[in-house]
Amino acid sequence: MTVVLAALTVVSVVVSVAFGAEDIPLGDVWRAVVGRLTGAPTDAGYDVIVWDLRLPRSILAAIVGAGLALAGALMQALVRNPLAEPYLLGVSAGAAVGATAVMTLGVLSALGIWALSGGALLGAMVATLTVYAVARAQGGLTALRLILSGVVLSSAFMALSSLLVFTAGDPHAAESVMFWLLGSVAGATWAKVPVAAAVVLASLVGALLIHSWLDAYAAGADTATSLGVPVRALRNALFVMQAVLVGVLVAVSGGIGFVGLIVPHAARLIVGATHRAMLPVTVCAGALFLLWVDVISRELAAPREMPLGIVTGLIGAPVFLFLMGRRRYEFGNSS
Repeated sequence: MTVVLAALTVVSVVVSVAFGAEDIPLGDVWRAVVGRLTGAPTDAGYDVIVWDLRLPRSILAAIVGAGLALAGALMQALVRNPLAEPYLLGVSAGAAVGATAVMTLGVLSALGIWALSGGALLGAMVATLTVYAVARAQGGLTALRLILSGVVLSSAFMALSSLLVFTAGDPHAAESVMFWLLGSVAGATWAKVPVAAAVVLASLVGALLIHSWLDAYAAGADTATSLGVPVRALRNALFVMQAVLVGVLVAVSGGIGFVGLIVPHAARLIVGATHRAMLPVTVCAGALFLLWVDVISRELAAPREMPLGIVTGLIGAPVFLFLMGRRRYEFGNSS
């Protein structure tokens, strides 16, 4: 199943480049890509659109989808709750504060085109450290403390973002912030691809290396401890892993909901709940899902673009309800 989904994703990356405000024939897309790789002559107009604008966008959409799906699976493992999603710990809300500060106050303007991503990443990391510190101060990094700390601090961070927008002198600040919060990969560049790809790949490899611990922990902390799993170290590792993952992805794409919630569910229904089988399927399915969500966002309101969060919400809600009604299962034990 992983191989099939991976192959579909690779094919879809090429096919998706053909769609946009101006559709491009697949033959011209292929010639533009091959021309860049081999030096063969290409149509100058299509070459720029395909290689500099749409191809990095499609690749980044696939990477972000894969990363958000993986982050969702890790978050669900961390709090042992299948309804958990990547933004539960306030990472997205913290990133929103950083991005809003850049758009309304002009902070980090010295970073140029990296200002928005840098501000979002800085905000995400501050939010992560704050949630971690609060949970630790309350008695330890347990699932309940993480959830409560994340929910409360998310509200505080979103209120701070709203305050920045309210006090901003720019009348278009609210529109810009809202579009960013709903997610988009329209600003994709080749420079953003390697960092996001490296973080997603490293997180996947790290999760697969401890897949047996994740399976044991899914049965309960006491059961995992009796099997020799270092539960505290595992919680810390999962917390850091998903926080860095979500922070980097939010910095390059804004907040995109539902991917990290529904994709791990679908993967468990397809291959079961064991993490060794489920995680690769989750990553490939997330990449494929968000890649075509981006295509839909380009085509649905052309020549304008719809934020990805709107499309994922419209698709994700009914799909999630369908999955829930089609087959009953509990976290860590599909049936």
